Amino acid sequence: MVRAVAARMWPRKLAGQMTLLIALALFVAQAINFTMLLRERRYFALTQITGPAATRFADAIERGSQGRPPVADRGRVRLMPRNPVPVGREREPEVESNLRAAFAESGVKVGRIVTGLAPLRADNPLLRRMPADRQRYMMRVADELTIAVERPGLGWLVQRMPWGHRDMGLIWRLAGQTLILFVIVLLPVLWAARRISRPLRDLTAAAERFGSGTPVVPVAVTGPDDVAALIAAFNALRLRVTAMLDEKDRMLGAIGHDLRTPLAALRVRIESVEDEADRTRMAETIADMNRTLDDILSLARLGRPSEPMTDVDLAALVDAVVEDFHDLGAPVAFEEAARLRMRLRPTLMRRAVRNLIENAVKYGGSAAVSVEDGADRVAIVVADDGPGIPDDRLNDVFDPFTRLETSRNRDTGGIGLGLALARAIVRDAGGEVVLANRTGGGLTATIILPR
Repeated sequence: MVRAVAARMWPRKLAGQMTLLIALALFVAQAINFTMLLRERRYFALTQITGPAATRFADAIERGSQGRPPVADRGRVRLMPRNPVPVGREREPEVESNLRAAFAESGVKVGRIVTGLAPLRADNPLLRRMPADRQRYMMRVADELTIAVERPGLGWLVQRMPWGHRDMGLIWRLAGQTLILFVIVLLPVLWAARRISRPLRDLTAAAERFGSGTPVVPVAVTGPDDVAALIAAFNALRLRVTAMLDEKDRMLGAIGHDLRTPLAALRVRIESVEDEADRTRMAETIADMNRTLDDILSLARLGRPSEPMTDVDLAALVDAVVEDFHDLGAPVAFEEAARLRMRLRPTLMRRAVRNLIENAVKYGGSAAVSVEDGADRVAIVVADDGPGIPDDRLNDVFDPFTRLETSRNRDTGGIGLGLALARAIVRDAGGEVVLANRTGGGLTATIILPR
């Protein structure tokens, strides 16, 4: 059951993984775009600051060399006797390096270049001529940048200007752009993924149902061309396999009829044998041949059971099998259990339980049977006090015609089909048969069925 659910869910997982991969690719692309945009914006801001600032400083220096006061450009440049930037204030090294490069390029010699950042306040002269809403905006996104350029022996030239280094507006715009891009791109991708995954889910469910005794219904050929071609190929394959299985069933029916007819004739003829001991041995041999034939045919037909699924009381079913052994005088004990409703094929399940009990009685002398009810599974436990099975052979005994007892005596072992048939029946019901050696000696055979 778990495997079936997982198999039906894998197309959804595939579609989810495709969508996640595309979303991750979009995120990475947007992150790269965001980084490049921030770098470009940073470079543009530096250019806007350092270009005019270098021009003003150069003009002030030239005025000073001519004996005029350096108060050009509306007084943005001030001459101060000492560095006005306090020690420890946050600096902008890129502004300093760009200004020094600009001075060197223009042949202007200066001393130290120091920058400092301070919060913009409402009484700052830089905001004096701005509207009130613009002032509030600048106080949120910008600081005051002080640039001090030393002129050795002459003092410091100082400029102050807004420095908008907080790009929250840009970040929000990019976030909105990314969200819009995700909606525009991912919605069609999700639609395409669902269009692909829905036919795949139907195909997976049809493959899971195939061979379970349900009527064969062709899967609707839908989806993209590749998926539709796959579904059409599966429908054709299922028709061919079904035809082969039908032919196999007809062949098995003919074999069973052809073999049972001479066996029935032999059973009639042995009545004319006068020696009672010989007659009894012959009858037992014919009965063994009939049982062997039944086991072989049952194992071969198990993939296409004719018995429908039915709601049964599992505890009552096991109890009825144990009563059959009581009628034959076999030492089989059953631990009473509460009613346990299960949906399965009762005749086949009886046969599986009967095979396990027969093995326990044959090799262990007796059997103890119990039914254990769990939250997600039900266990039918058959324990015996026999010699057990070597640990390295626990799986081998499930192979058809495998016997650990090497003699061919039917009294000391069957033909090696009991456990194989039991496991095939239980697996057809979605369960498993597990063998384990008991600590004190003996073997435990457990049928585990899902709830």
